[in-house]
Amino acid sequence: MPPALILFDIDGTLLLSGRAGLRAMTRAFAATFGIADGFKDQSFGGRTDSFLVSQALQAAGLPDTAEHHARFRQAYVPLLEEEIQQPGAGHKGLMPGARALVEALVDHDHLHVALLTGNYRAAAEIKLRHFELWDFFEWGAFSDDAADRNALVPIARQRAETYDVPPEALARVIVIGDTPHDIECARVAGAQSIAVATGGHSVEELRAAGADIVLADLSDTERVVALLI
Repeated sequence: MPPALILFDIDGTLLLSGRAGLRAMTRAFAATFGIADGFKDQSFGGRTDSFLVSQALQAAGLPDTAEHHARFRQAYVPLLEEEIQQPGAGHKGLMPGARALVEALVDHDHLHVALLTGNYRAAAEIKLRHFELWDFFEWGAFSDDAADRNALVPIARQRAETYDVPPEALARVIVIGDTPHDIECARVAGAQSIAVATGGHSVEELRAAGADIVLADLSDTERVVALLI
């Protein structure tokens, strides 16, 4: 059984937050920059928080600076803490099979599990703690690390050394996500991709985007584990 580094996306893959992130980001942008509905017409799927903030700043005619990003993030994180407690709109909860899968992977020492997400690290923790999944993930690559999602797999490989992930596992990286952006970030980094149609894209769309494996969801734990080991 060859070792592997398994990188999980969060939103649409492990869970949906009932649009808590969108509500908190909208509130934070208004509170920080005085502009309501700053993320109007943006597509969130597979994008990093930093990318979305850059787009919103540019659309508002504001400088896309590190200072503006820091101010936004400082406002956003506590608002997400508030919004994640609300019933939300649309689906709010874990995706089918998500908990069973991460629990099953604990029993496979040669599989090293981490996050690859467009969330800020603090936002990832808020969402995963709310659904009691945070303790399964010691580390990851986040929006704080890069606005470009395609940079996150290389960052995860570099960071893995800190967490005693063996070189053999870094030669077999698998990204599990729900959007074409997840598939692309795996492909450009020479990683494998497993795409799940639990976000905003169908099985057919994910196949057309070039995923190595496409699943309707993660509910068949035995099958998914078999694909990973």
